[in-house]
Amino acid sequence: MTENQQEQHYDQVVEALKNDDIDLFRTTFFILHPYDQARFYLSLSEQFRQRLYTYLSPSETSSFYETMDLEEQKQFITEMEPIYAAQMLASMYVDNAVDVLNELSTEQISSYLAMMDKEIATEIKQVLHYEEKTAGSIMTTEFVSVEAHQTVAEAMAILRYEAPTAETIYYIFVIDNLKKLVGVISLRDLITADGEDTISTHMSDLAVSVSVSEDQEEVAKVMRDYDFLALPVVDFQGRLAGIITHDDIADVIDEEASDDYSKIAGLIDVDAVYKNPVSAAKKRLPWLIILLFLGMLTASLIGKFEATLEQVAILAIFMPLIAGMAGNTGTQSLAVVIRRLATGDLEGESRAKLIAREAGTGLITGTVCGLLIVVIVYVWKQSLFLGFLVGFSLFCTLIVATVSGAVIPLIMQRLNIDPAVASGPFIQTLNDILSVLIYFGLATSFMSYLL
Repeated sequence: MTENQQEQHYDQVVEALKNDDIDLFRTTFFILHPYDQARFYLSLSEQFRQRLYTYLSPSETSSFYETMDLEEQKQFITEMEPIYAAQMLASMYVDNAVDVLNELSTEQISSYLAMMDKEIATEIKQVLHYEEKTAGSIMTTEFVSVEAHQTVAEAMAILRYEAPTAETIYYIFVIDNLKKLVGVISLRDLITADGEDTISTHMSDLAVSVSVSEDQEEVAKVMRDYDFLALPVVDFQGRLAGIITHDDIADVIDEEASDDYSKIAGLIDVDAVYKNPVSAAKKRLPWLIILLFLGMLTASLIGKFEATLEQVAILAIFMPLIAGMAGNTGTQSLAVVIRRLATGDLEGESRAKLIAREAGTGLITGTVCGLLIVVIVYVWKQSLFLGFLVGFSLFCTLIVATVSGAVIPLIMQRLNIDPAVASGPFIQTLNDILSVLIYFGLATSFMSYLL
């Protein structure tokens, strides 16, 4: 469907809704893809959304509701009748329902669970009790499993029965009589095998799995490395508890990237939607206050060199240049290290080798930039010594900034602190302090030559 055709189709659906024509509405609405249904739903006023709830069953609403962002889901679930919302959540895949419920208050969660079918509510409760951002919290319990001793024909019968409610059927997970994961068989291998064969003769017994307590970032790395469509999750006894699908991991990657970007920007959550500027300011102030005090430290350091500035005021001209170059170089080095830590690429390489390579990079960039600034200052101010002073300061600063950009995140990782916290404003301020010490320290030491 082209963009033009889609707009015309949207108009038809809106017209049917306005004219209270339920038959035409359902006919035209279900032609749309669930994602487009969600976009249409979000474009409606509350009056028309309330009418839509009477046209669609909770199960039909759940199919497009699952494609919406969590903030949108949280916003609109409260306007539905509680029983309608509960039935809609019960119709969703367990992991998606848990994501929505985790955004609500304890009272709301209890209320919705009480209105659900007991069996579904129990499944949701099992996933709800896992800690956030772990494999257990993002897994779904809707999967197909068979026992190793069963025949292929028996497994196919189970698959046909459970497929309509399973989130994915590309992998069938094999368990023993204690429900422990013992292997996996692909759908392709299953349908091409002889019906009388046992599952154990065709399954792969090298099934890769993760624990329910595994961090979601580590789970994403496993799925990336093995290129899985679904990954089994086992409990602390090795029993199959659920699976994580590729669409869940796509959400995790997006969430982790947003989280890292927030930390680089010195924010709590860059994606959060705030109702007013006061709420936004509360989220940003903690980091800004910390950086304010660090900035005061930089100012006090400059104050220590007040006598130097009074005698050679021209030094102040180049201070922003040196501090800015230090911040930029440190941030570049930091970005390289954080990226390698996040992707796990650093595991096969020693930290010392990485630091040495970054120091080498700093040496080269410092030499080139230092020599360039010597020429520029000499041509501009007709002072060769001033040029050498600024150039050598820049040379030393870029080496120190590059190394600090590599070392700080490695230290933070060793201390079990997220390395992304060391990013952006923090490294910029730290390098400001170092560049002040180097620049004015050298200028004070060679004051007689400047005069």
